[in-house]
Amino acid sequence: MRNLIGNQWMDSSDGKTIEVTNPANKKVIDTIPNSTLQDVDSAVKKAVEGQKEWAKYSIAKRGEILLKFAELVQDDDENLAQILSQETGKPIKEARAEIANVQISVPAFVEQAKHLYGNLIPAGTEKGQEGTVQLTERQPIGVIAAIIPFNFPVDLFGQKVPPALMMGNSIIVKPSTSNPLTLTKLVYLLRKAGVPSGAVGVIHGTGKVVGQALTQHPLVHLVSLTGSTEAGIQTMKACSENLTHVMLELGGNDAFLLLEDGDVDLAVEETIWGRMYNTGQVCCASKRFLIHNHVKAEYIKKLTARLKQLRQGDPQKEDTDIGCLINEKAAKVVEEQVNQTIEAGAKLVYGGERSGAFYTPTILTNCTKDMDVMKDMEIFGPVVSILGFDNLEEAITIANQSSFGLCGNVFTKDMKVAAKVAQELECGGVVINGASFYRSFEMPFGGWKHSGIGNEGVMTTLEEMSRLKTIVLKNLF
Repeated sequence: MRNLIGNQWMDSSDGKTIEVTNPANKKVIDTIPNSTLQDVDSAVKKAVEGQKEWAKYSIAKRGEILLKFAELVQDDDENLAQILSQETGKPIKEARAEIANVQISVPAFVEQAKHLYGNLIPAGTEKGQEGTVQLTERQPIGVIAAIIPFNFPVDLFGQKVPPALMMGNSIIVKPSTSNPLTLTKLVYLLRKAGVPSGAVGVIHGTGKVVGQALTQHPLVHLVSLTGSTEAGIQTMKACSENLTHVMLELGGNDAFLLLEDGDVDLAVEETIWGRMYNTGQVCCASKRFLIHNHVKAEYIKKLTARLKQLRQGDPQKEDTDIGCLINEKAAKVVEEQVNQTIEAGAKLVYGGERSGAFYTPTILTNCTKDMDVMKDMEIFGPVVSILGFDNLEEAITIANQSSFGLCGNVFTKDMKVAAKVAQELECGGVVINGASFYRSFEMPFGGWKHSGIGNEGVMTTLEEMSRLKTIVLKNLF
């Protein structure tokens, strides 16, 4: 795979490369350029040129091109899913679902952009303005850098690239070095669909070089990053030098509340969905499980039985339920975090084993509110850390003690209690009777506190990726 800079697919200027490996078997799949500062500067300057041309396309024409892109993705969906599964280690059925989401994200942003109308302030609305009419419209923000992580590369491509293009911006995609192949192919299909030279590009390389250079470049007008809180803070510092706009979707340590009257069977199934999906590598996955003591034993028993039914293994096999982590290093981090939590007093109920990049689904109980795992230690893997509680107010306090505030959830049959919890949890989204792992393309998605700045989604991204202009028609009457 190569960088796309302007109209050229090219290697890095110094010829250096990075190997892309299959985390399940450690086989090298391909290589990508290990790009230089010179490469980044070239990519940004070409994006500036491309944006000026792309902005001249009508919204209707941009929409036609993006819908053509969606058709091309659908035509090649199985090949794309196979590549995504191989380079990411996620089960093939999860990879297929992610590729299929392009057919949701693209049409949604196209239609929303067509109906993002301006406003009119009639003459005389304000005293003294009887002869003046004021109009508002949305205009492109310019060059956007999309820094996309490894865990849901295609979904996040869908959240960032279509809205950026629909608003007349150019966009440079910076994929993770761990699994950049699928995104590179998507950029190729955008060009094939008709997006002009420079309006879309892809540049590979490390975050320390390429990511930092993009955030510091004075000709980049917005950085949309999904990643860790540490990366978000560094990005915001770099962007502040040029007053570059930021959209930051960062880490999370979501609280999962199962109350005494909650449906335990439903809670178990939602735990499987909301914690084991993508082998637990989900920013908005439920991670701190606060379970009422009256139902805790039942919950643990049923969850253990359910986890035993899951098949973990080769991501390419059709019957695999859980694959591996993105690499062995990530699995070792999870292993260390689990061991640290056990040393602090937690009890291992199930799992807790690592083999290469694979880590087994794991249950830890006897966690206390003072443990790191119940505060800011985000375990990015298939681990269920359980704390028992008796009092709802205590549970809400524990849920809110984290510096993260991405999402949360509560299980209860009492909707008044559910509404109370939803109001009091300090996070960007709350799911009632479901795990916090919920993100539709339509909804605004973003975190509070150290979980981010801004919101992504069909309802909000188009405005985040554009600038508001007011046009004043003076002395009309």
